[in-house]
Amino acid sequence: MVAAAAAWGSTGTAAHFAPADATAVSIGAARIALGGALLLIVAVRTAASRQAVRSLLAQRGSRRLALVLAAAAVGGYQACFFAAVRSTGVAIGTVVAIGSAPVLAGLLSRLTGGPPLGGRWLLATTAAVTGCAVLITGGRAAGADPTGIVLALAAGLCYAVYAVAAGRLITAGYPGTAVMGLLFGGAALLLSPVLAASPAGWLLTPRGLAVASYLGVVTTTAAYLLYGRGLRTVQVPVAVTLGLAEPVVAALLGLIVLGERLTVTGAAGLLLVSGALVALAGSRARASPAG
Repeated sequence: MVAAAAAWGSTGTAAHFAPADATAVSIGAARIALGGALLLIVAVRTAASRQAVRSLLAQRGSRRLALVLAAAAVGGYQACFFAAVRSTGVAIGTVVAIGSAPVLAGLLSRLTGGPPLGGRWLLATTAAVTGCAVLITGGRAAGADPTGIVLALAAGLCYAVYAVAAGRLITAGYPGTAVMGLLFGGAALLLSPVLAASPAGWLLTPRGLAVASYLGVVTTTAAYLLYGRGLRTVQVPVAVTLGLAEPVVAALLGLIVLGERLTVTGAAGLLLVSGALVALAGSRARASPAG
């Protein structure tokens, strides 16, 4: 779960190196077009996995609705997230998007009949959200943009929606590869008209192809296969809180690679988020059996 989050943390930095004519929407659409196609290929590579995909597609009622909403949320996350990091920077945009997701995921999980949230999750999430608030406050001196923050919060909501939906389907017994393949394959279909309507000449350049390939293979295919595996044994609210490794990695890459600035107050917020993550991950390690 943490390895997946670390891979996601490099998304904004990688997107920063896309050609100047690459729009936020086209970058997100290209990422999902490639990553979704690869995840779908993985999902149908064996007879058993193909049967799982057929079973999911045959679902009716709440599970069918969960699949559709989650696929739409995957697509919505791409547009909101890449627009946010372009507007307010990689460090702040990623921290706000992912820092808001644990609370939203916890609320959605409980509202849809999920298990009670533990005290440690509540403390860790409160600390993480407080850290995000401190980071935003300190980030004003680093060029934080209100519109970018709103877009980042919208991305956090989309993240929470598809995390809860995917978690429910996986804990119901469906393979993570089948669930992720359908969600991201569906998102790729939803975003294909967007990609077709966007200027896509940047994809034909060596740098554009390298960025799109990295985003599709590393930050989507590999990361979500790891994430789906983690959802087998980790409750969704805990999983999303563990995902706070993403903004920590993103913030560090933004500072080290991109030369973004962070005030002392912003750095304190980043440390608070990191401490909450370490505390929660440590409790999971102690609670898990060896092997």
